[in-house]
Amino acid sequence: MARILFIFSIIFFGTYVQAQSRHEQAFRKFLDQPEYKNAQGGIVLLDAETGYVFYEMNREKLLIPASVLKLITSATALEILGPDYRFKTRMGYTGKVENGILKGDLVVIGGGDPALGSEYFTNHYFVPHFLEDWSGMLKAAGIGRVEGRLLTDNSLYGSERIPPTWIWEDMGNYYGAASSALTVYDNLSRITFQSSPNAGMPTEILSVYPELKGFKWTNEVLSSDIPRDLAYVFGSPIDSRRVIRGTIPKNRRIFTIKASNPFPENTIADDFLSHLAAAGIFVTGSHTIEKVLPEEFQQVAVLESPPLAEIIKILNRESVNLFAEHFVKQIAAETTGFGDRKTGLKIISEFWKEKGLDTGQLIMEDGSGLSHFNAVSPYFISSVLSYMKNSSPYFESFFESLPTAGYGTLSAFNPHQYRDNEFRLKSGSMKRIRCYAGYIPASDDKNYIFIIMINHFSGTSQKFISELEKILREL
Repeated sequence: MARILFIFSIIFFGTYVQAQSRHEQAFRKFLDQPEYKNAQGGIVLLDAETGYVFYEMNREKLLIPASVLKLITSATALEILGPDYRFKTRMGYTGKVENGILKGDLVVIGGGDPALGSEYFTNHYFVPHFLEDWSGMLKAAGIGRVEGRLLTDNSLYGSERIPPTWIWEDMGNYYGAASSALTVYDNLSRITFQSSPNAGMPTEILSVYPELKGFKWTNEVLSSDIPRDLAYVFGSPIDSRRVIRGTIPKNRRIFTIKASNPFPENTIADDFLSHLAAAGIFVTGSHTIEKVLPEEFQQVAVLESPPLAEIIKILNRESVNLFAEHFVKQIAAETTGFGDRKTGLKIISEFWKEKGLDTGQLIMEDGSGLSHFNAVSPYFISSVLSYMKNSSPYFESFFESLPTAGYGTLSAFNPHQYRDNEFRLKSGSMKRIRCYAGYIPASDDKNYIFIIMINHFSGTSQKFISELEKILREL
């Protein structure tokens, strides 16, 4: 019997050594290319169940993770808030209702819902429109006129809406939208252009929707032979001046780009007032942003978000930065009563430290990965992925949130080369930075945890993806 066990162990060990050697050859071939010669990188490949390491390189090196950081943010949100957690937006009033007249203020209190009116959840918020619902509820409450103001209360979160380490190029564009306790419509606005038949000519702005009242737009966008959007919106998150630079394709009657909306409270107020007017309810006062005392507030409606697990699916599959920033602040809000970014990041770090992870390998400046000052090691990410698979009761929700080949941020990957629903990778990309992390099935019926992080390479992202797919096929 001992002899049989000995022989079995030799075969078992030999199989792992062969696999390890094969993987090392594949990665070395990849990294020896000129594009990655001077780059910084780290790789971890291990057995998802046993933790056996097949290959690692610079596993504890701190690297810029880009959107791969969302894995840590979303995993922590699931663990602390739970997959069934729902954000709540409340509507009501202060004062008294007499003879159909509200002598007081209408009030909307933000609860940090990142998905309120989101294009990703149209069935939840627009069938019917939630503002139409609210108007009907006020009518049913006997309110036909408001002799007061419309107050929006966003005091759950602090005044810092954008992390201070985000760059100028990002914050004016849709992916740089700032978080607010009263976020609405993804905090973005669509700018529609018309371009000349000839390249290098000025373009014309046809419309901005939703309209951002009081904004001043300076359009420096030119038409181009390049058939894609290369236009960027520049502007501070605390003022209403915007400059748009870059190019859009030539000869387009309609071409739309997306900009961030730094003042969503104004947008929801304007839209609510329009719905109220359509329902025959008129407000005499203006819109004001103000904290409302709980003892003065009389609630008419509570609008709950989709469950957290559903929001996390969009967060990871489409890599929505806004959702991630909300999660950081909401973790703080549920823990301390106030949604502060620094507090939320501290809670996230402490959570993983309590789980036994080395948080010296984690530096978080935001929750989305948009900051270039974030840094994390491949090993730390692999440890989070391992914990979620082997220890978390919410692994299924976490796993289902990750992109599959051919969809979301993995749309460039060929889905026919991977097993359905088993290949799950979160991508992270910035200029000259590419990272991937997640779970992949192997040809020997094993499941791998795989992390690759390459910073400051000189090649194209398209070639990087093509070369990475060769490695994944070998696995």
